[in-house]
Parts: sequence; C-alpha cells; structure tokens
Amino acid sequence: MKKNIALLAGGYSGEYAISIQTAATIEKNLDDKLYNVYKIIIVKEEWYYQDGKKIQVDKNDFSLTIEGKKIIFDCVFIAMHGTPGEDGRIQGYLDMLQIPYTTCNSIVSALTFNKSYCNKVVKAFNVVNIANSVHLIKGEPYSMGAILDVMKLPVFVKPNESGSSLGVSKVKHVEELLPAIEKAFKEDNQVLIEEFIEGRELTIGVYKTNGYIQALPATEIVSKNEFFDYEAKYTPGVTKEITPAKIENSLKEQLENKATYIYRHLNCRGIVRMDFILQRLTNKLFFLEVNTMPGQSENSIVPQQVRSSGRTLKDFYAEILEDCLKNHSI
Repeated sequence: MKKNIALLAGGYSGEYAISIQTAATIEKNLDDKLYNVYKIIIVKEEWYYQDGKKIQVDKNDFSLTIEGKKIIFDCVFIAMHGTPGEDGRIQGYLDMLQIPYTTCNSIVSALTFNKSYCNKVVKAFNVVNIANSVHLIKGEPYSMGAILDVMKLPVFVKPNESGSSLGVSKVKHVEELLPAIEKAFKEDNQVLIEEFIEGRELTIGVYKTNGYIQALPATEIVSKNEFFDYEAKYTPGVTKEITPAKIENSLKEQLENKATYIYRHLNCRGIVRMDFILQRLTNKLFFLEVNTMPGQSENSIVPQQVRSSGRTLKDFYAEILEDCLKNHSI
C-alpha cells in the first residue's frame, strides 16, 4: 500500500525560494509507485496544499481533507531551510503528534542551527579545529576593542542563525566591522564573528540509514567571489564545485572520519552536510558548520555527491524515507 508523504517547503526566512527549489528536486525523485506525495507550503500566514485550489492544513493533527477524505501522513519529508524547518520548531510540533520526519530531532536541529553553540559543542569533542569567535546578542553591549582583542582581521561577520550566507560579510579593515555587524543584525538577533581561516573549502554529505552512518564523496568549493556568499551559491558560473574533491586519500579518510564522528556525537539523523576549511600551510582541518537541511536543487552539492557515489536521487531519497518509516523514534 502506498504511503502518504508530506513534503514540506517554504518557511519564514529569506531561504524560501531555495526551499521551493529543493522541494521540486525531491518531489521529482520520489517514486510515485511507492508514495503519494503532498507538497505542503508553509508560510507565516498559512500552511496549505495546492490542488487547483488551496487546501489548508489542519494543524490540530497535521492532516488534509480533500474532497471529503481525510489524509493522514505516514512520514514528513522536510525540505525547508531556515526557520521553522531547520531550527527545531517544526520537528517539535511533529514530535508532539508522533509523526515521523526525515531530519534531525528538535534538540539537535536547534543546536546545530545556532552556529556559536554548535561550535562550542563540536570543540568539546576535540576532534577538529574551531576558529576563534565572538558571539553578540542584540541589545547586549559590545565594543570593537574587545572584539579585536581576541581575534585579528580579516574576520567573517554572520547572522548566528541563518543560512545561504544571507547577511554575511568578510571584514578586512576596522572601519568595515561595525557596518558588517549592523548588516548581520538585520537578519538575526544574534551575530557570530569568526576569524578568517585561509585555505581550501571542503564540504561533505553524511547520512544514516539502518543505523549505519555513511559519508558521500566530498566537494571542494572554489568561488570567484571573496567567499562562498549568496551570489556564489546560487549564480551559475560564479563558483566551481569539484565533486569528488581532488584530495589525497589520507585527507579524504580524515574528512570522512571527522564528519561521521561529529554526526554520531551530535546525534544527527537523515542527510546533513558539513563544511570544513583545510588551512593553508598547516593542513589542519577547521570545522565551519552543520547544515541539517542542505540545499538540494538539481545542481546543489548534495545531489552532486549522491550522483558521484554512483546512486540515483530516486534510490537515495527512497532509502532516506524507508529508514524514517521503519526506524523513527520520538
């Protein structure tokens, strides 16, 4: 019997458009012989399924009523970036209703979405380097002098809870620091300032099915811009993404071991993508962040890595869904 799958797209953040692209890729690659897929758009004003007309979701039990028939979902495939799909809010709601979903649980999602807190936890694992940083909270006093006492320029200034490099600046000169902080505060109530690590940017997908954690082939990101910003991520030709990354086997093994270790000890679930920097001269790996709902538009990094592993997206998404249906626990 075919399973009813809710595919969640949209969200409340500036990553709405990227989420719609991600959901389109996932929907196209979910086997309609196995699943009845209902793409549900979530925005602040409403949650709805478009079937010629908008059909509102009953938030009391997360169901749809179509032509008098009540649709209950066997599993939710979350394809939302940012809030509320990546920060633990939708996960907490689904946990309360005991509906399985494909991403990390609410606690892990909330932790990893907060870059500063996640860095502190990963640093305590003592398996990878973390750049020096300062965490600012809107309304709390801070001083340029105190910031520059603990780190040297250049630095990255970024919203602490945001994705797709929205509101991120690379600061090379002191006079650029305050405008960069103000720009980041427009995106979030918390700001993270991180010391710049010069080197090669490497990113790797990790997922777990049937209790077994696996790493996908890593990608090296080479941007024509100052860094892998929003334009570089989503404008064709601005960034070169090399999958699989042309790295030595020893580095490949180190990257996979560290990524799977972090995945296991953060208690991640589903498909995540972890970003690292291989520092020039020292060849030390620095952890950047965990993306618990990585972009999956047709040419995004995770689909590239899946194809590079010799898999099809249809098989990959089916494996993720079937694992969720069989092994999900609240």
